Amino acid sequence: MDMKLWEPRNEGMATEMTGAEILVKSLQDLGVTQVFGYAGATILPVFHALAKAGIKITVNANEQSCAFSAAGYSRASDRVGVAVVTSGPAITNTLTAVADSNADSIPLLVFAGQVPQKKLGTDEFQHINVTGVFAEAAKKVLLVTENNSDIETVVKDAYFFARSGKPGPVVIDLPLDQQRKVGLFAGTSPERFRLKYDDERHLGRNQCREFYELLRSAKRPLLYIGGGLNSRAGSEKIRAFNRTFNIPSINSLMGKGVLEESLDTSLGMLGMYGTPYANMAIQETDLFVAFGVRWDDRVSQRVGEAGLKANIAYFDINAAKVQEVRVTRNPSFSFIGDAKTALEDLLDYAKENDIRLNIEPWQERVTHLKRAFRLDYNRGAEAIQQAEVIDLLSTFVRETTKITTGVGNHQMLAAQYLKILQPKSFLTASGFGTMGFALPAAVGAHYADPTATVIAIDGDGGIKMNMGEIHTIGSLRIPIKVLLLNNHGDGMLRNIQVADYGAVYVATERCYDANFAEIARQCGFAFCRKITARPDLLPALREFIAAEGPAFLEVVTDKDEVVYPKIPAGKGYKEMILGPFIKRPA
Repeated sequence: MDMKLWEPRNEGMATEMTGAEILVKSLQDLGVTQVFGYAGATILPVFHALAKAGIKITVNANEQSCAFSAAGYSRASDRVGVAVVTSGPAITNTLTAVADSNADSIPLLVFAGQVPQKKLGTDEFQHINVTGVFAEAAKKVLLVTENNSDIETVVKDAYFFARSGKPGPVVIDLPLDQQRKVGLFAGTSPERFRLKYDDERHLGRNQCREFYELLRSAKRPLLYIGGGLNSRAGSEKIRAFNRTFNIPSINSLMGKGVLEESLDTSLGMLGMYGTPYANMAIQETDLFVAFGVRWDDRVSQRVGEAGLKANIAYFDINAAKVQEVRVTRNPSFSFIGDAKTALEDLLDYAKENDIRLNIEPWQERVTHLKRAFRLDYNRGAEAIQQAEVIDLLSTFVRETTKITTGVGNHQMLAAQYLKILQPKSFLTASGFGTMGFALPAAVGAHYADPTATVIAIDGDGGIKMNMGEIHTIGSLRIPIKVLLLNNHGDGMLRNIQVADYGAVYVATERCYDANFAEIARQCGFAFCRKITARPDLLPALREFIAAEGPAFLEVVTDKDEVVYPKIPAGKGYKEMILGPFIKRPA
């Protein structure tokens, strides 16, 4: 980040401003140049102050999309996305995106307009209790009142609090009278607030020695990489660590792209829809080293429980989660603190003490698993498979590519087949599983890195959830590529209905065939195409990737396609179903 943005402009020289102007001036001091919002009467003072200050405002189709775009901005960068919305229904619209960010530990600032302070708690038009709405969905909710009207302190402190510890969204409730009220802007340096939340915990030498004694005694160590390392700095450290030791690795959905996925020892995603080789390697490991994960792999059986008796080393900044794991999994080693900092300490210690590993048989074993149990799909099907579309798309992924997904089968297939080359480049709704995420998150990702090629992958069910963002992207000429995999139904739910409900499809059938590509054309997309036949797939993908400006490719796919492998809910890794197309070696 350009440190010039962090220099206070007038510290010690208080300037008289309205509350809205103080808020915006505080954002400028924090280096904020972009917000996502939807205007309304109770937040107009802030919008006009933003415009006057030259901060770019991207107006989304609704408030949920505003917050998703701000979250996409955070997910695709090391900055904090900012959403600005009005009161009442805008608050409830925003709730889902805030809850989604909270589930995935994404820092976010949401500024919410509110009725004047004297009208709080009444039946005033478009009034709702913001604290009550977000109490269980945000990291923190703040109401600005006469008693805590230092808006500069509130804003600057909230920015760093959102990033600190286990990151998450902070919602700031701004009554209209507090936005209009004249106060003093002190120009306090943001550094004062940053230092307040600095996490300076390091591994001591004895802890480093203890960890390496555990690692060197292991014959089959396995790294588990989570979203806690999904930053440029975190990725650099774990990549350096693994250049030294080349320990086989698996990742959570949020950890995708943190380590090089092209390595033979990089086994991909773990869990219910994880790669076959990741789910097999975890059954054989004798040391499970987890960095920045929340232990939610969507199967009941986990390392430390019956049948998976490996030693555990666990690094995470969330003290509550580490304490939980200490009680339920009895790790041999654990550390509460920033995983990136811990890796720095471990790298320094390894260099000073010339620590090396001899795990060649294990490296050869996981390489064999990866080659022997390759992902595959029904290559003989008459209809196009979503898996084959995403498999082909993977050949177009570059270091500058950023992918967003919706939720469903296409999401799991993207996690399986795409090789993501850089951190913060695979953006998906993991913990909350929110359909409607892909398009607005892609908008945020573009503004976070305008040089990136942003591809939003979604299904026909999910794209309708925030279909207004087709208009946002098209009308603003945002160069986002939207890949719609249209199977005319909710594919993941249909799969469950086949397995558990005798293939009776209730509420998952689509009785229409809307031409989404034509809708995109009407909304201003420069490239729009719909294909139904396999021979057209590769040429269409080439044109789609090469197209300039907003591009929309709709591919009609097999509604009966099933994602494999799969671990049935509540089962263990040994119960993994490979399906009919992933072949066991002879």
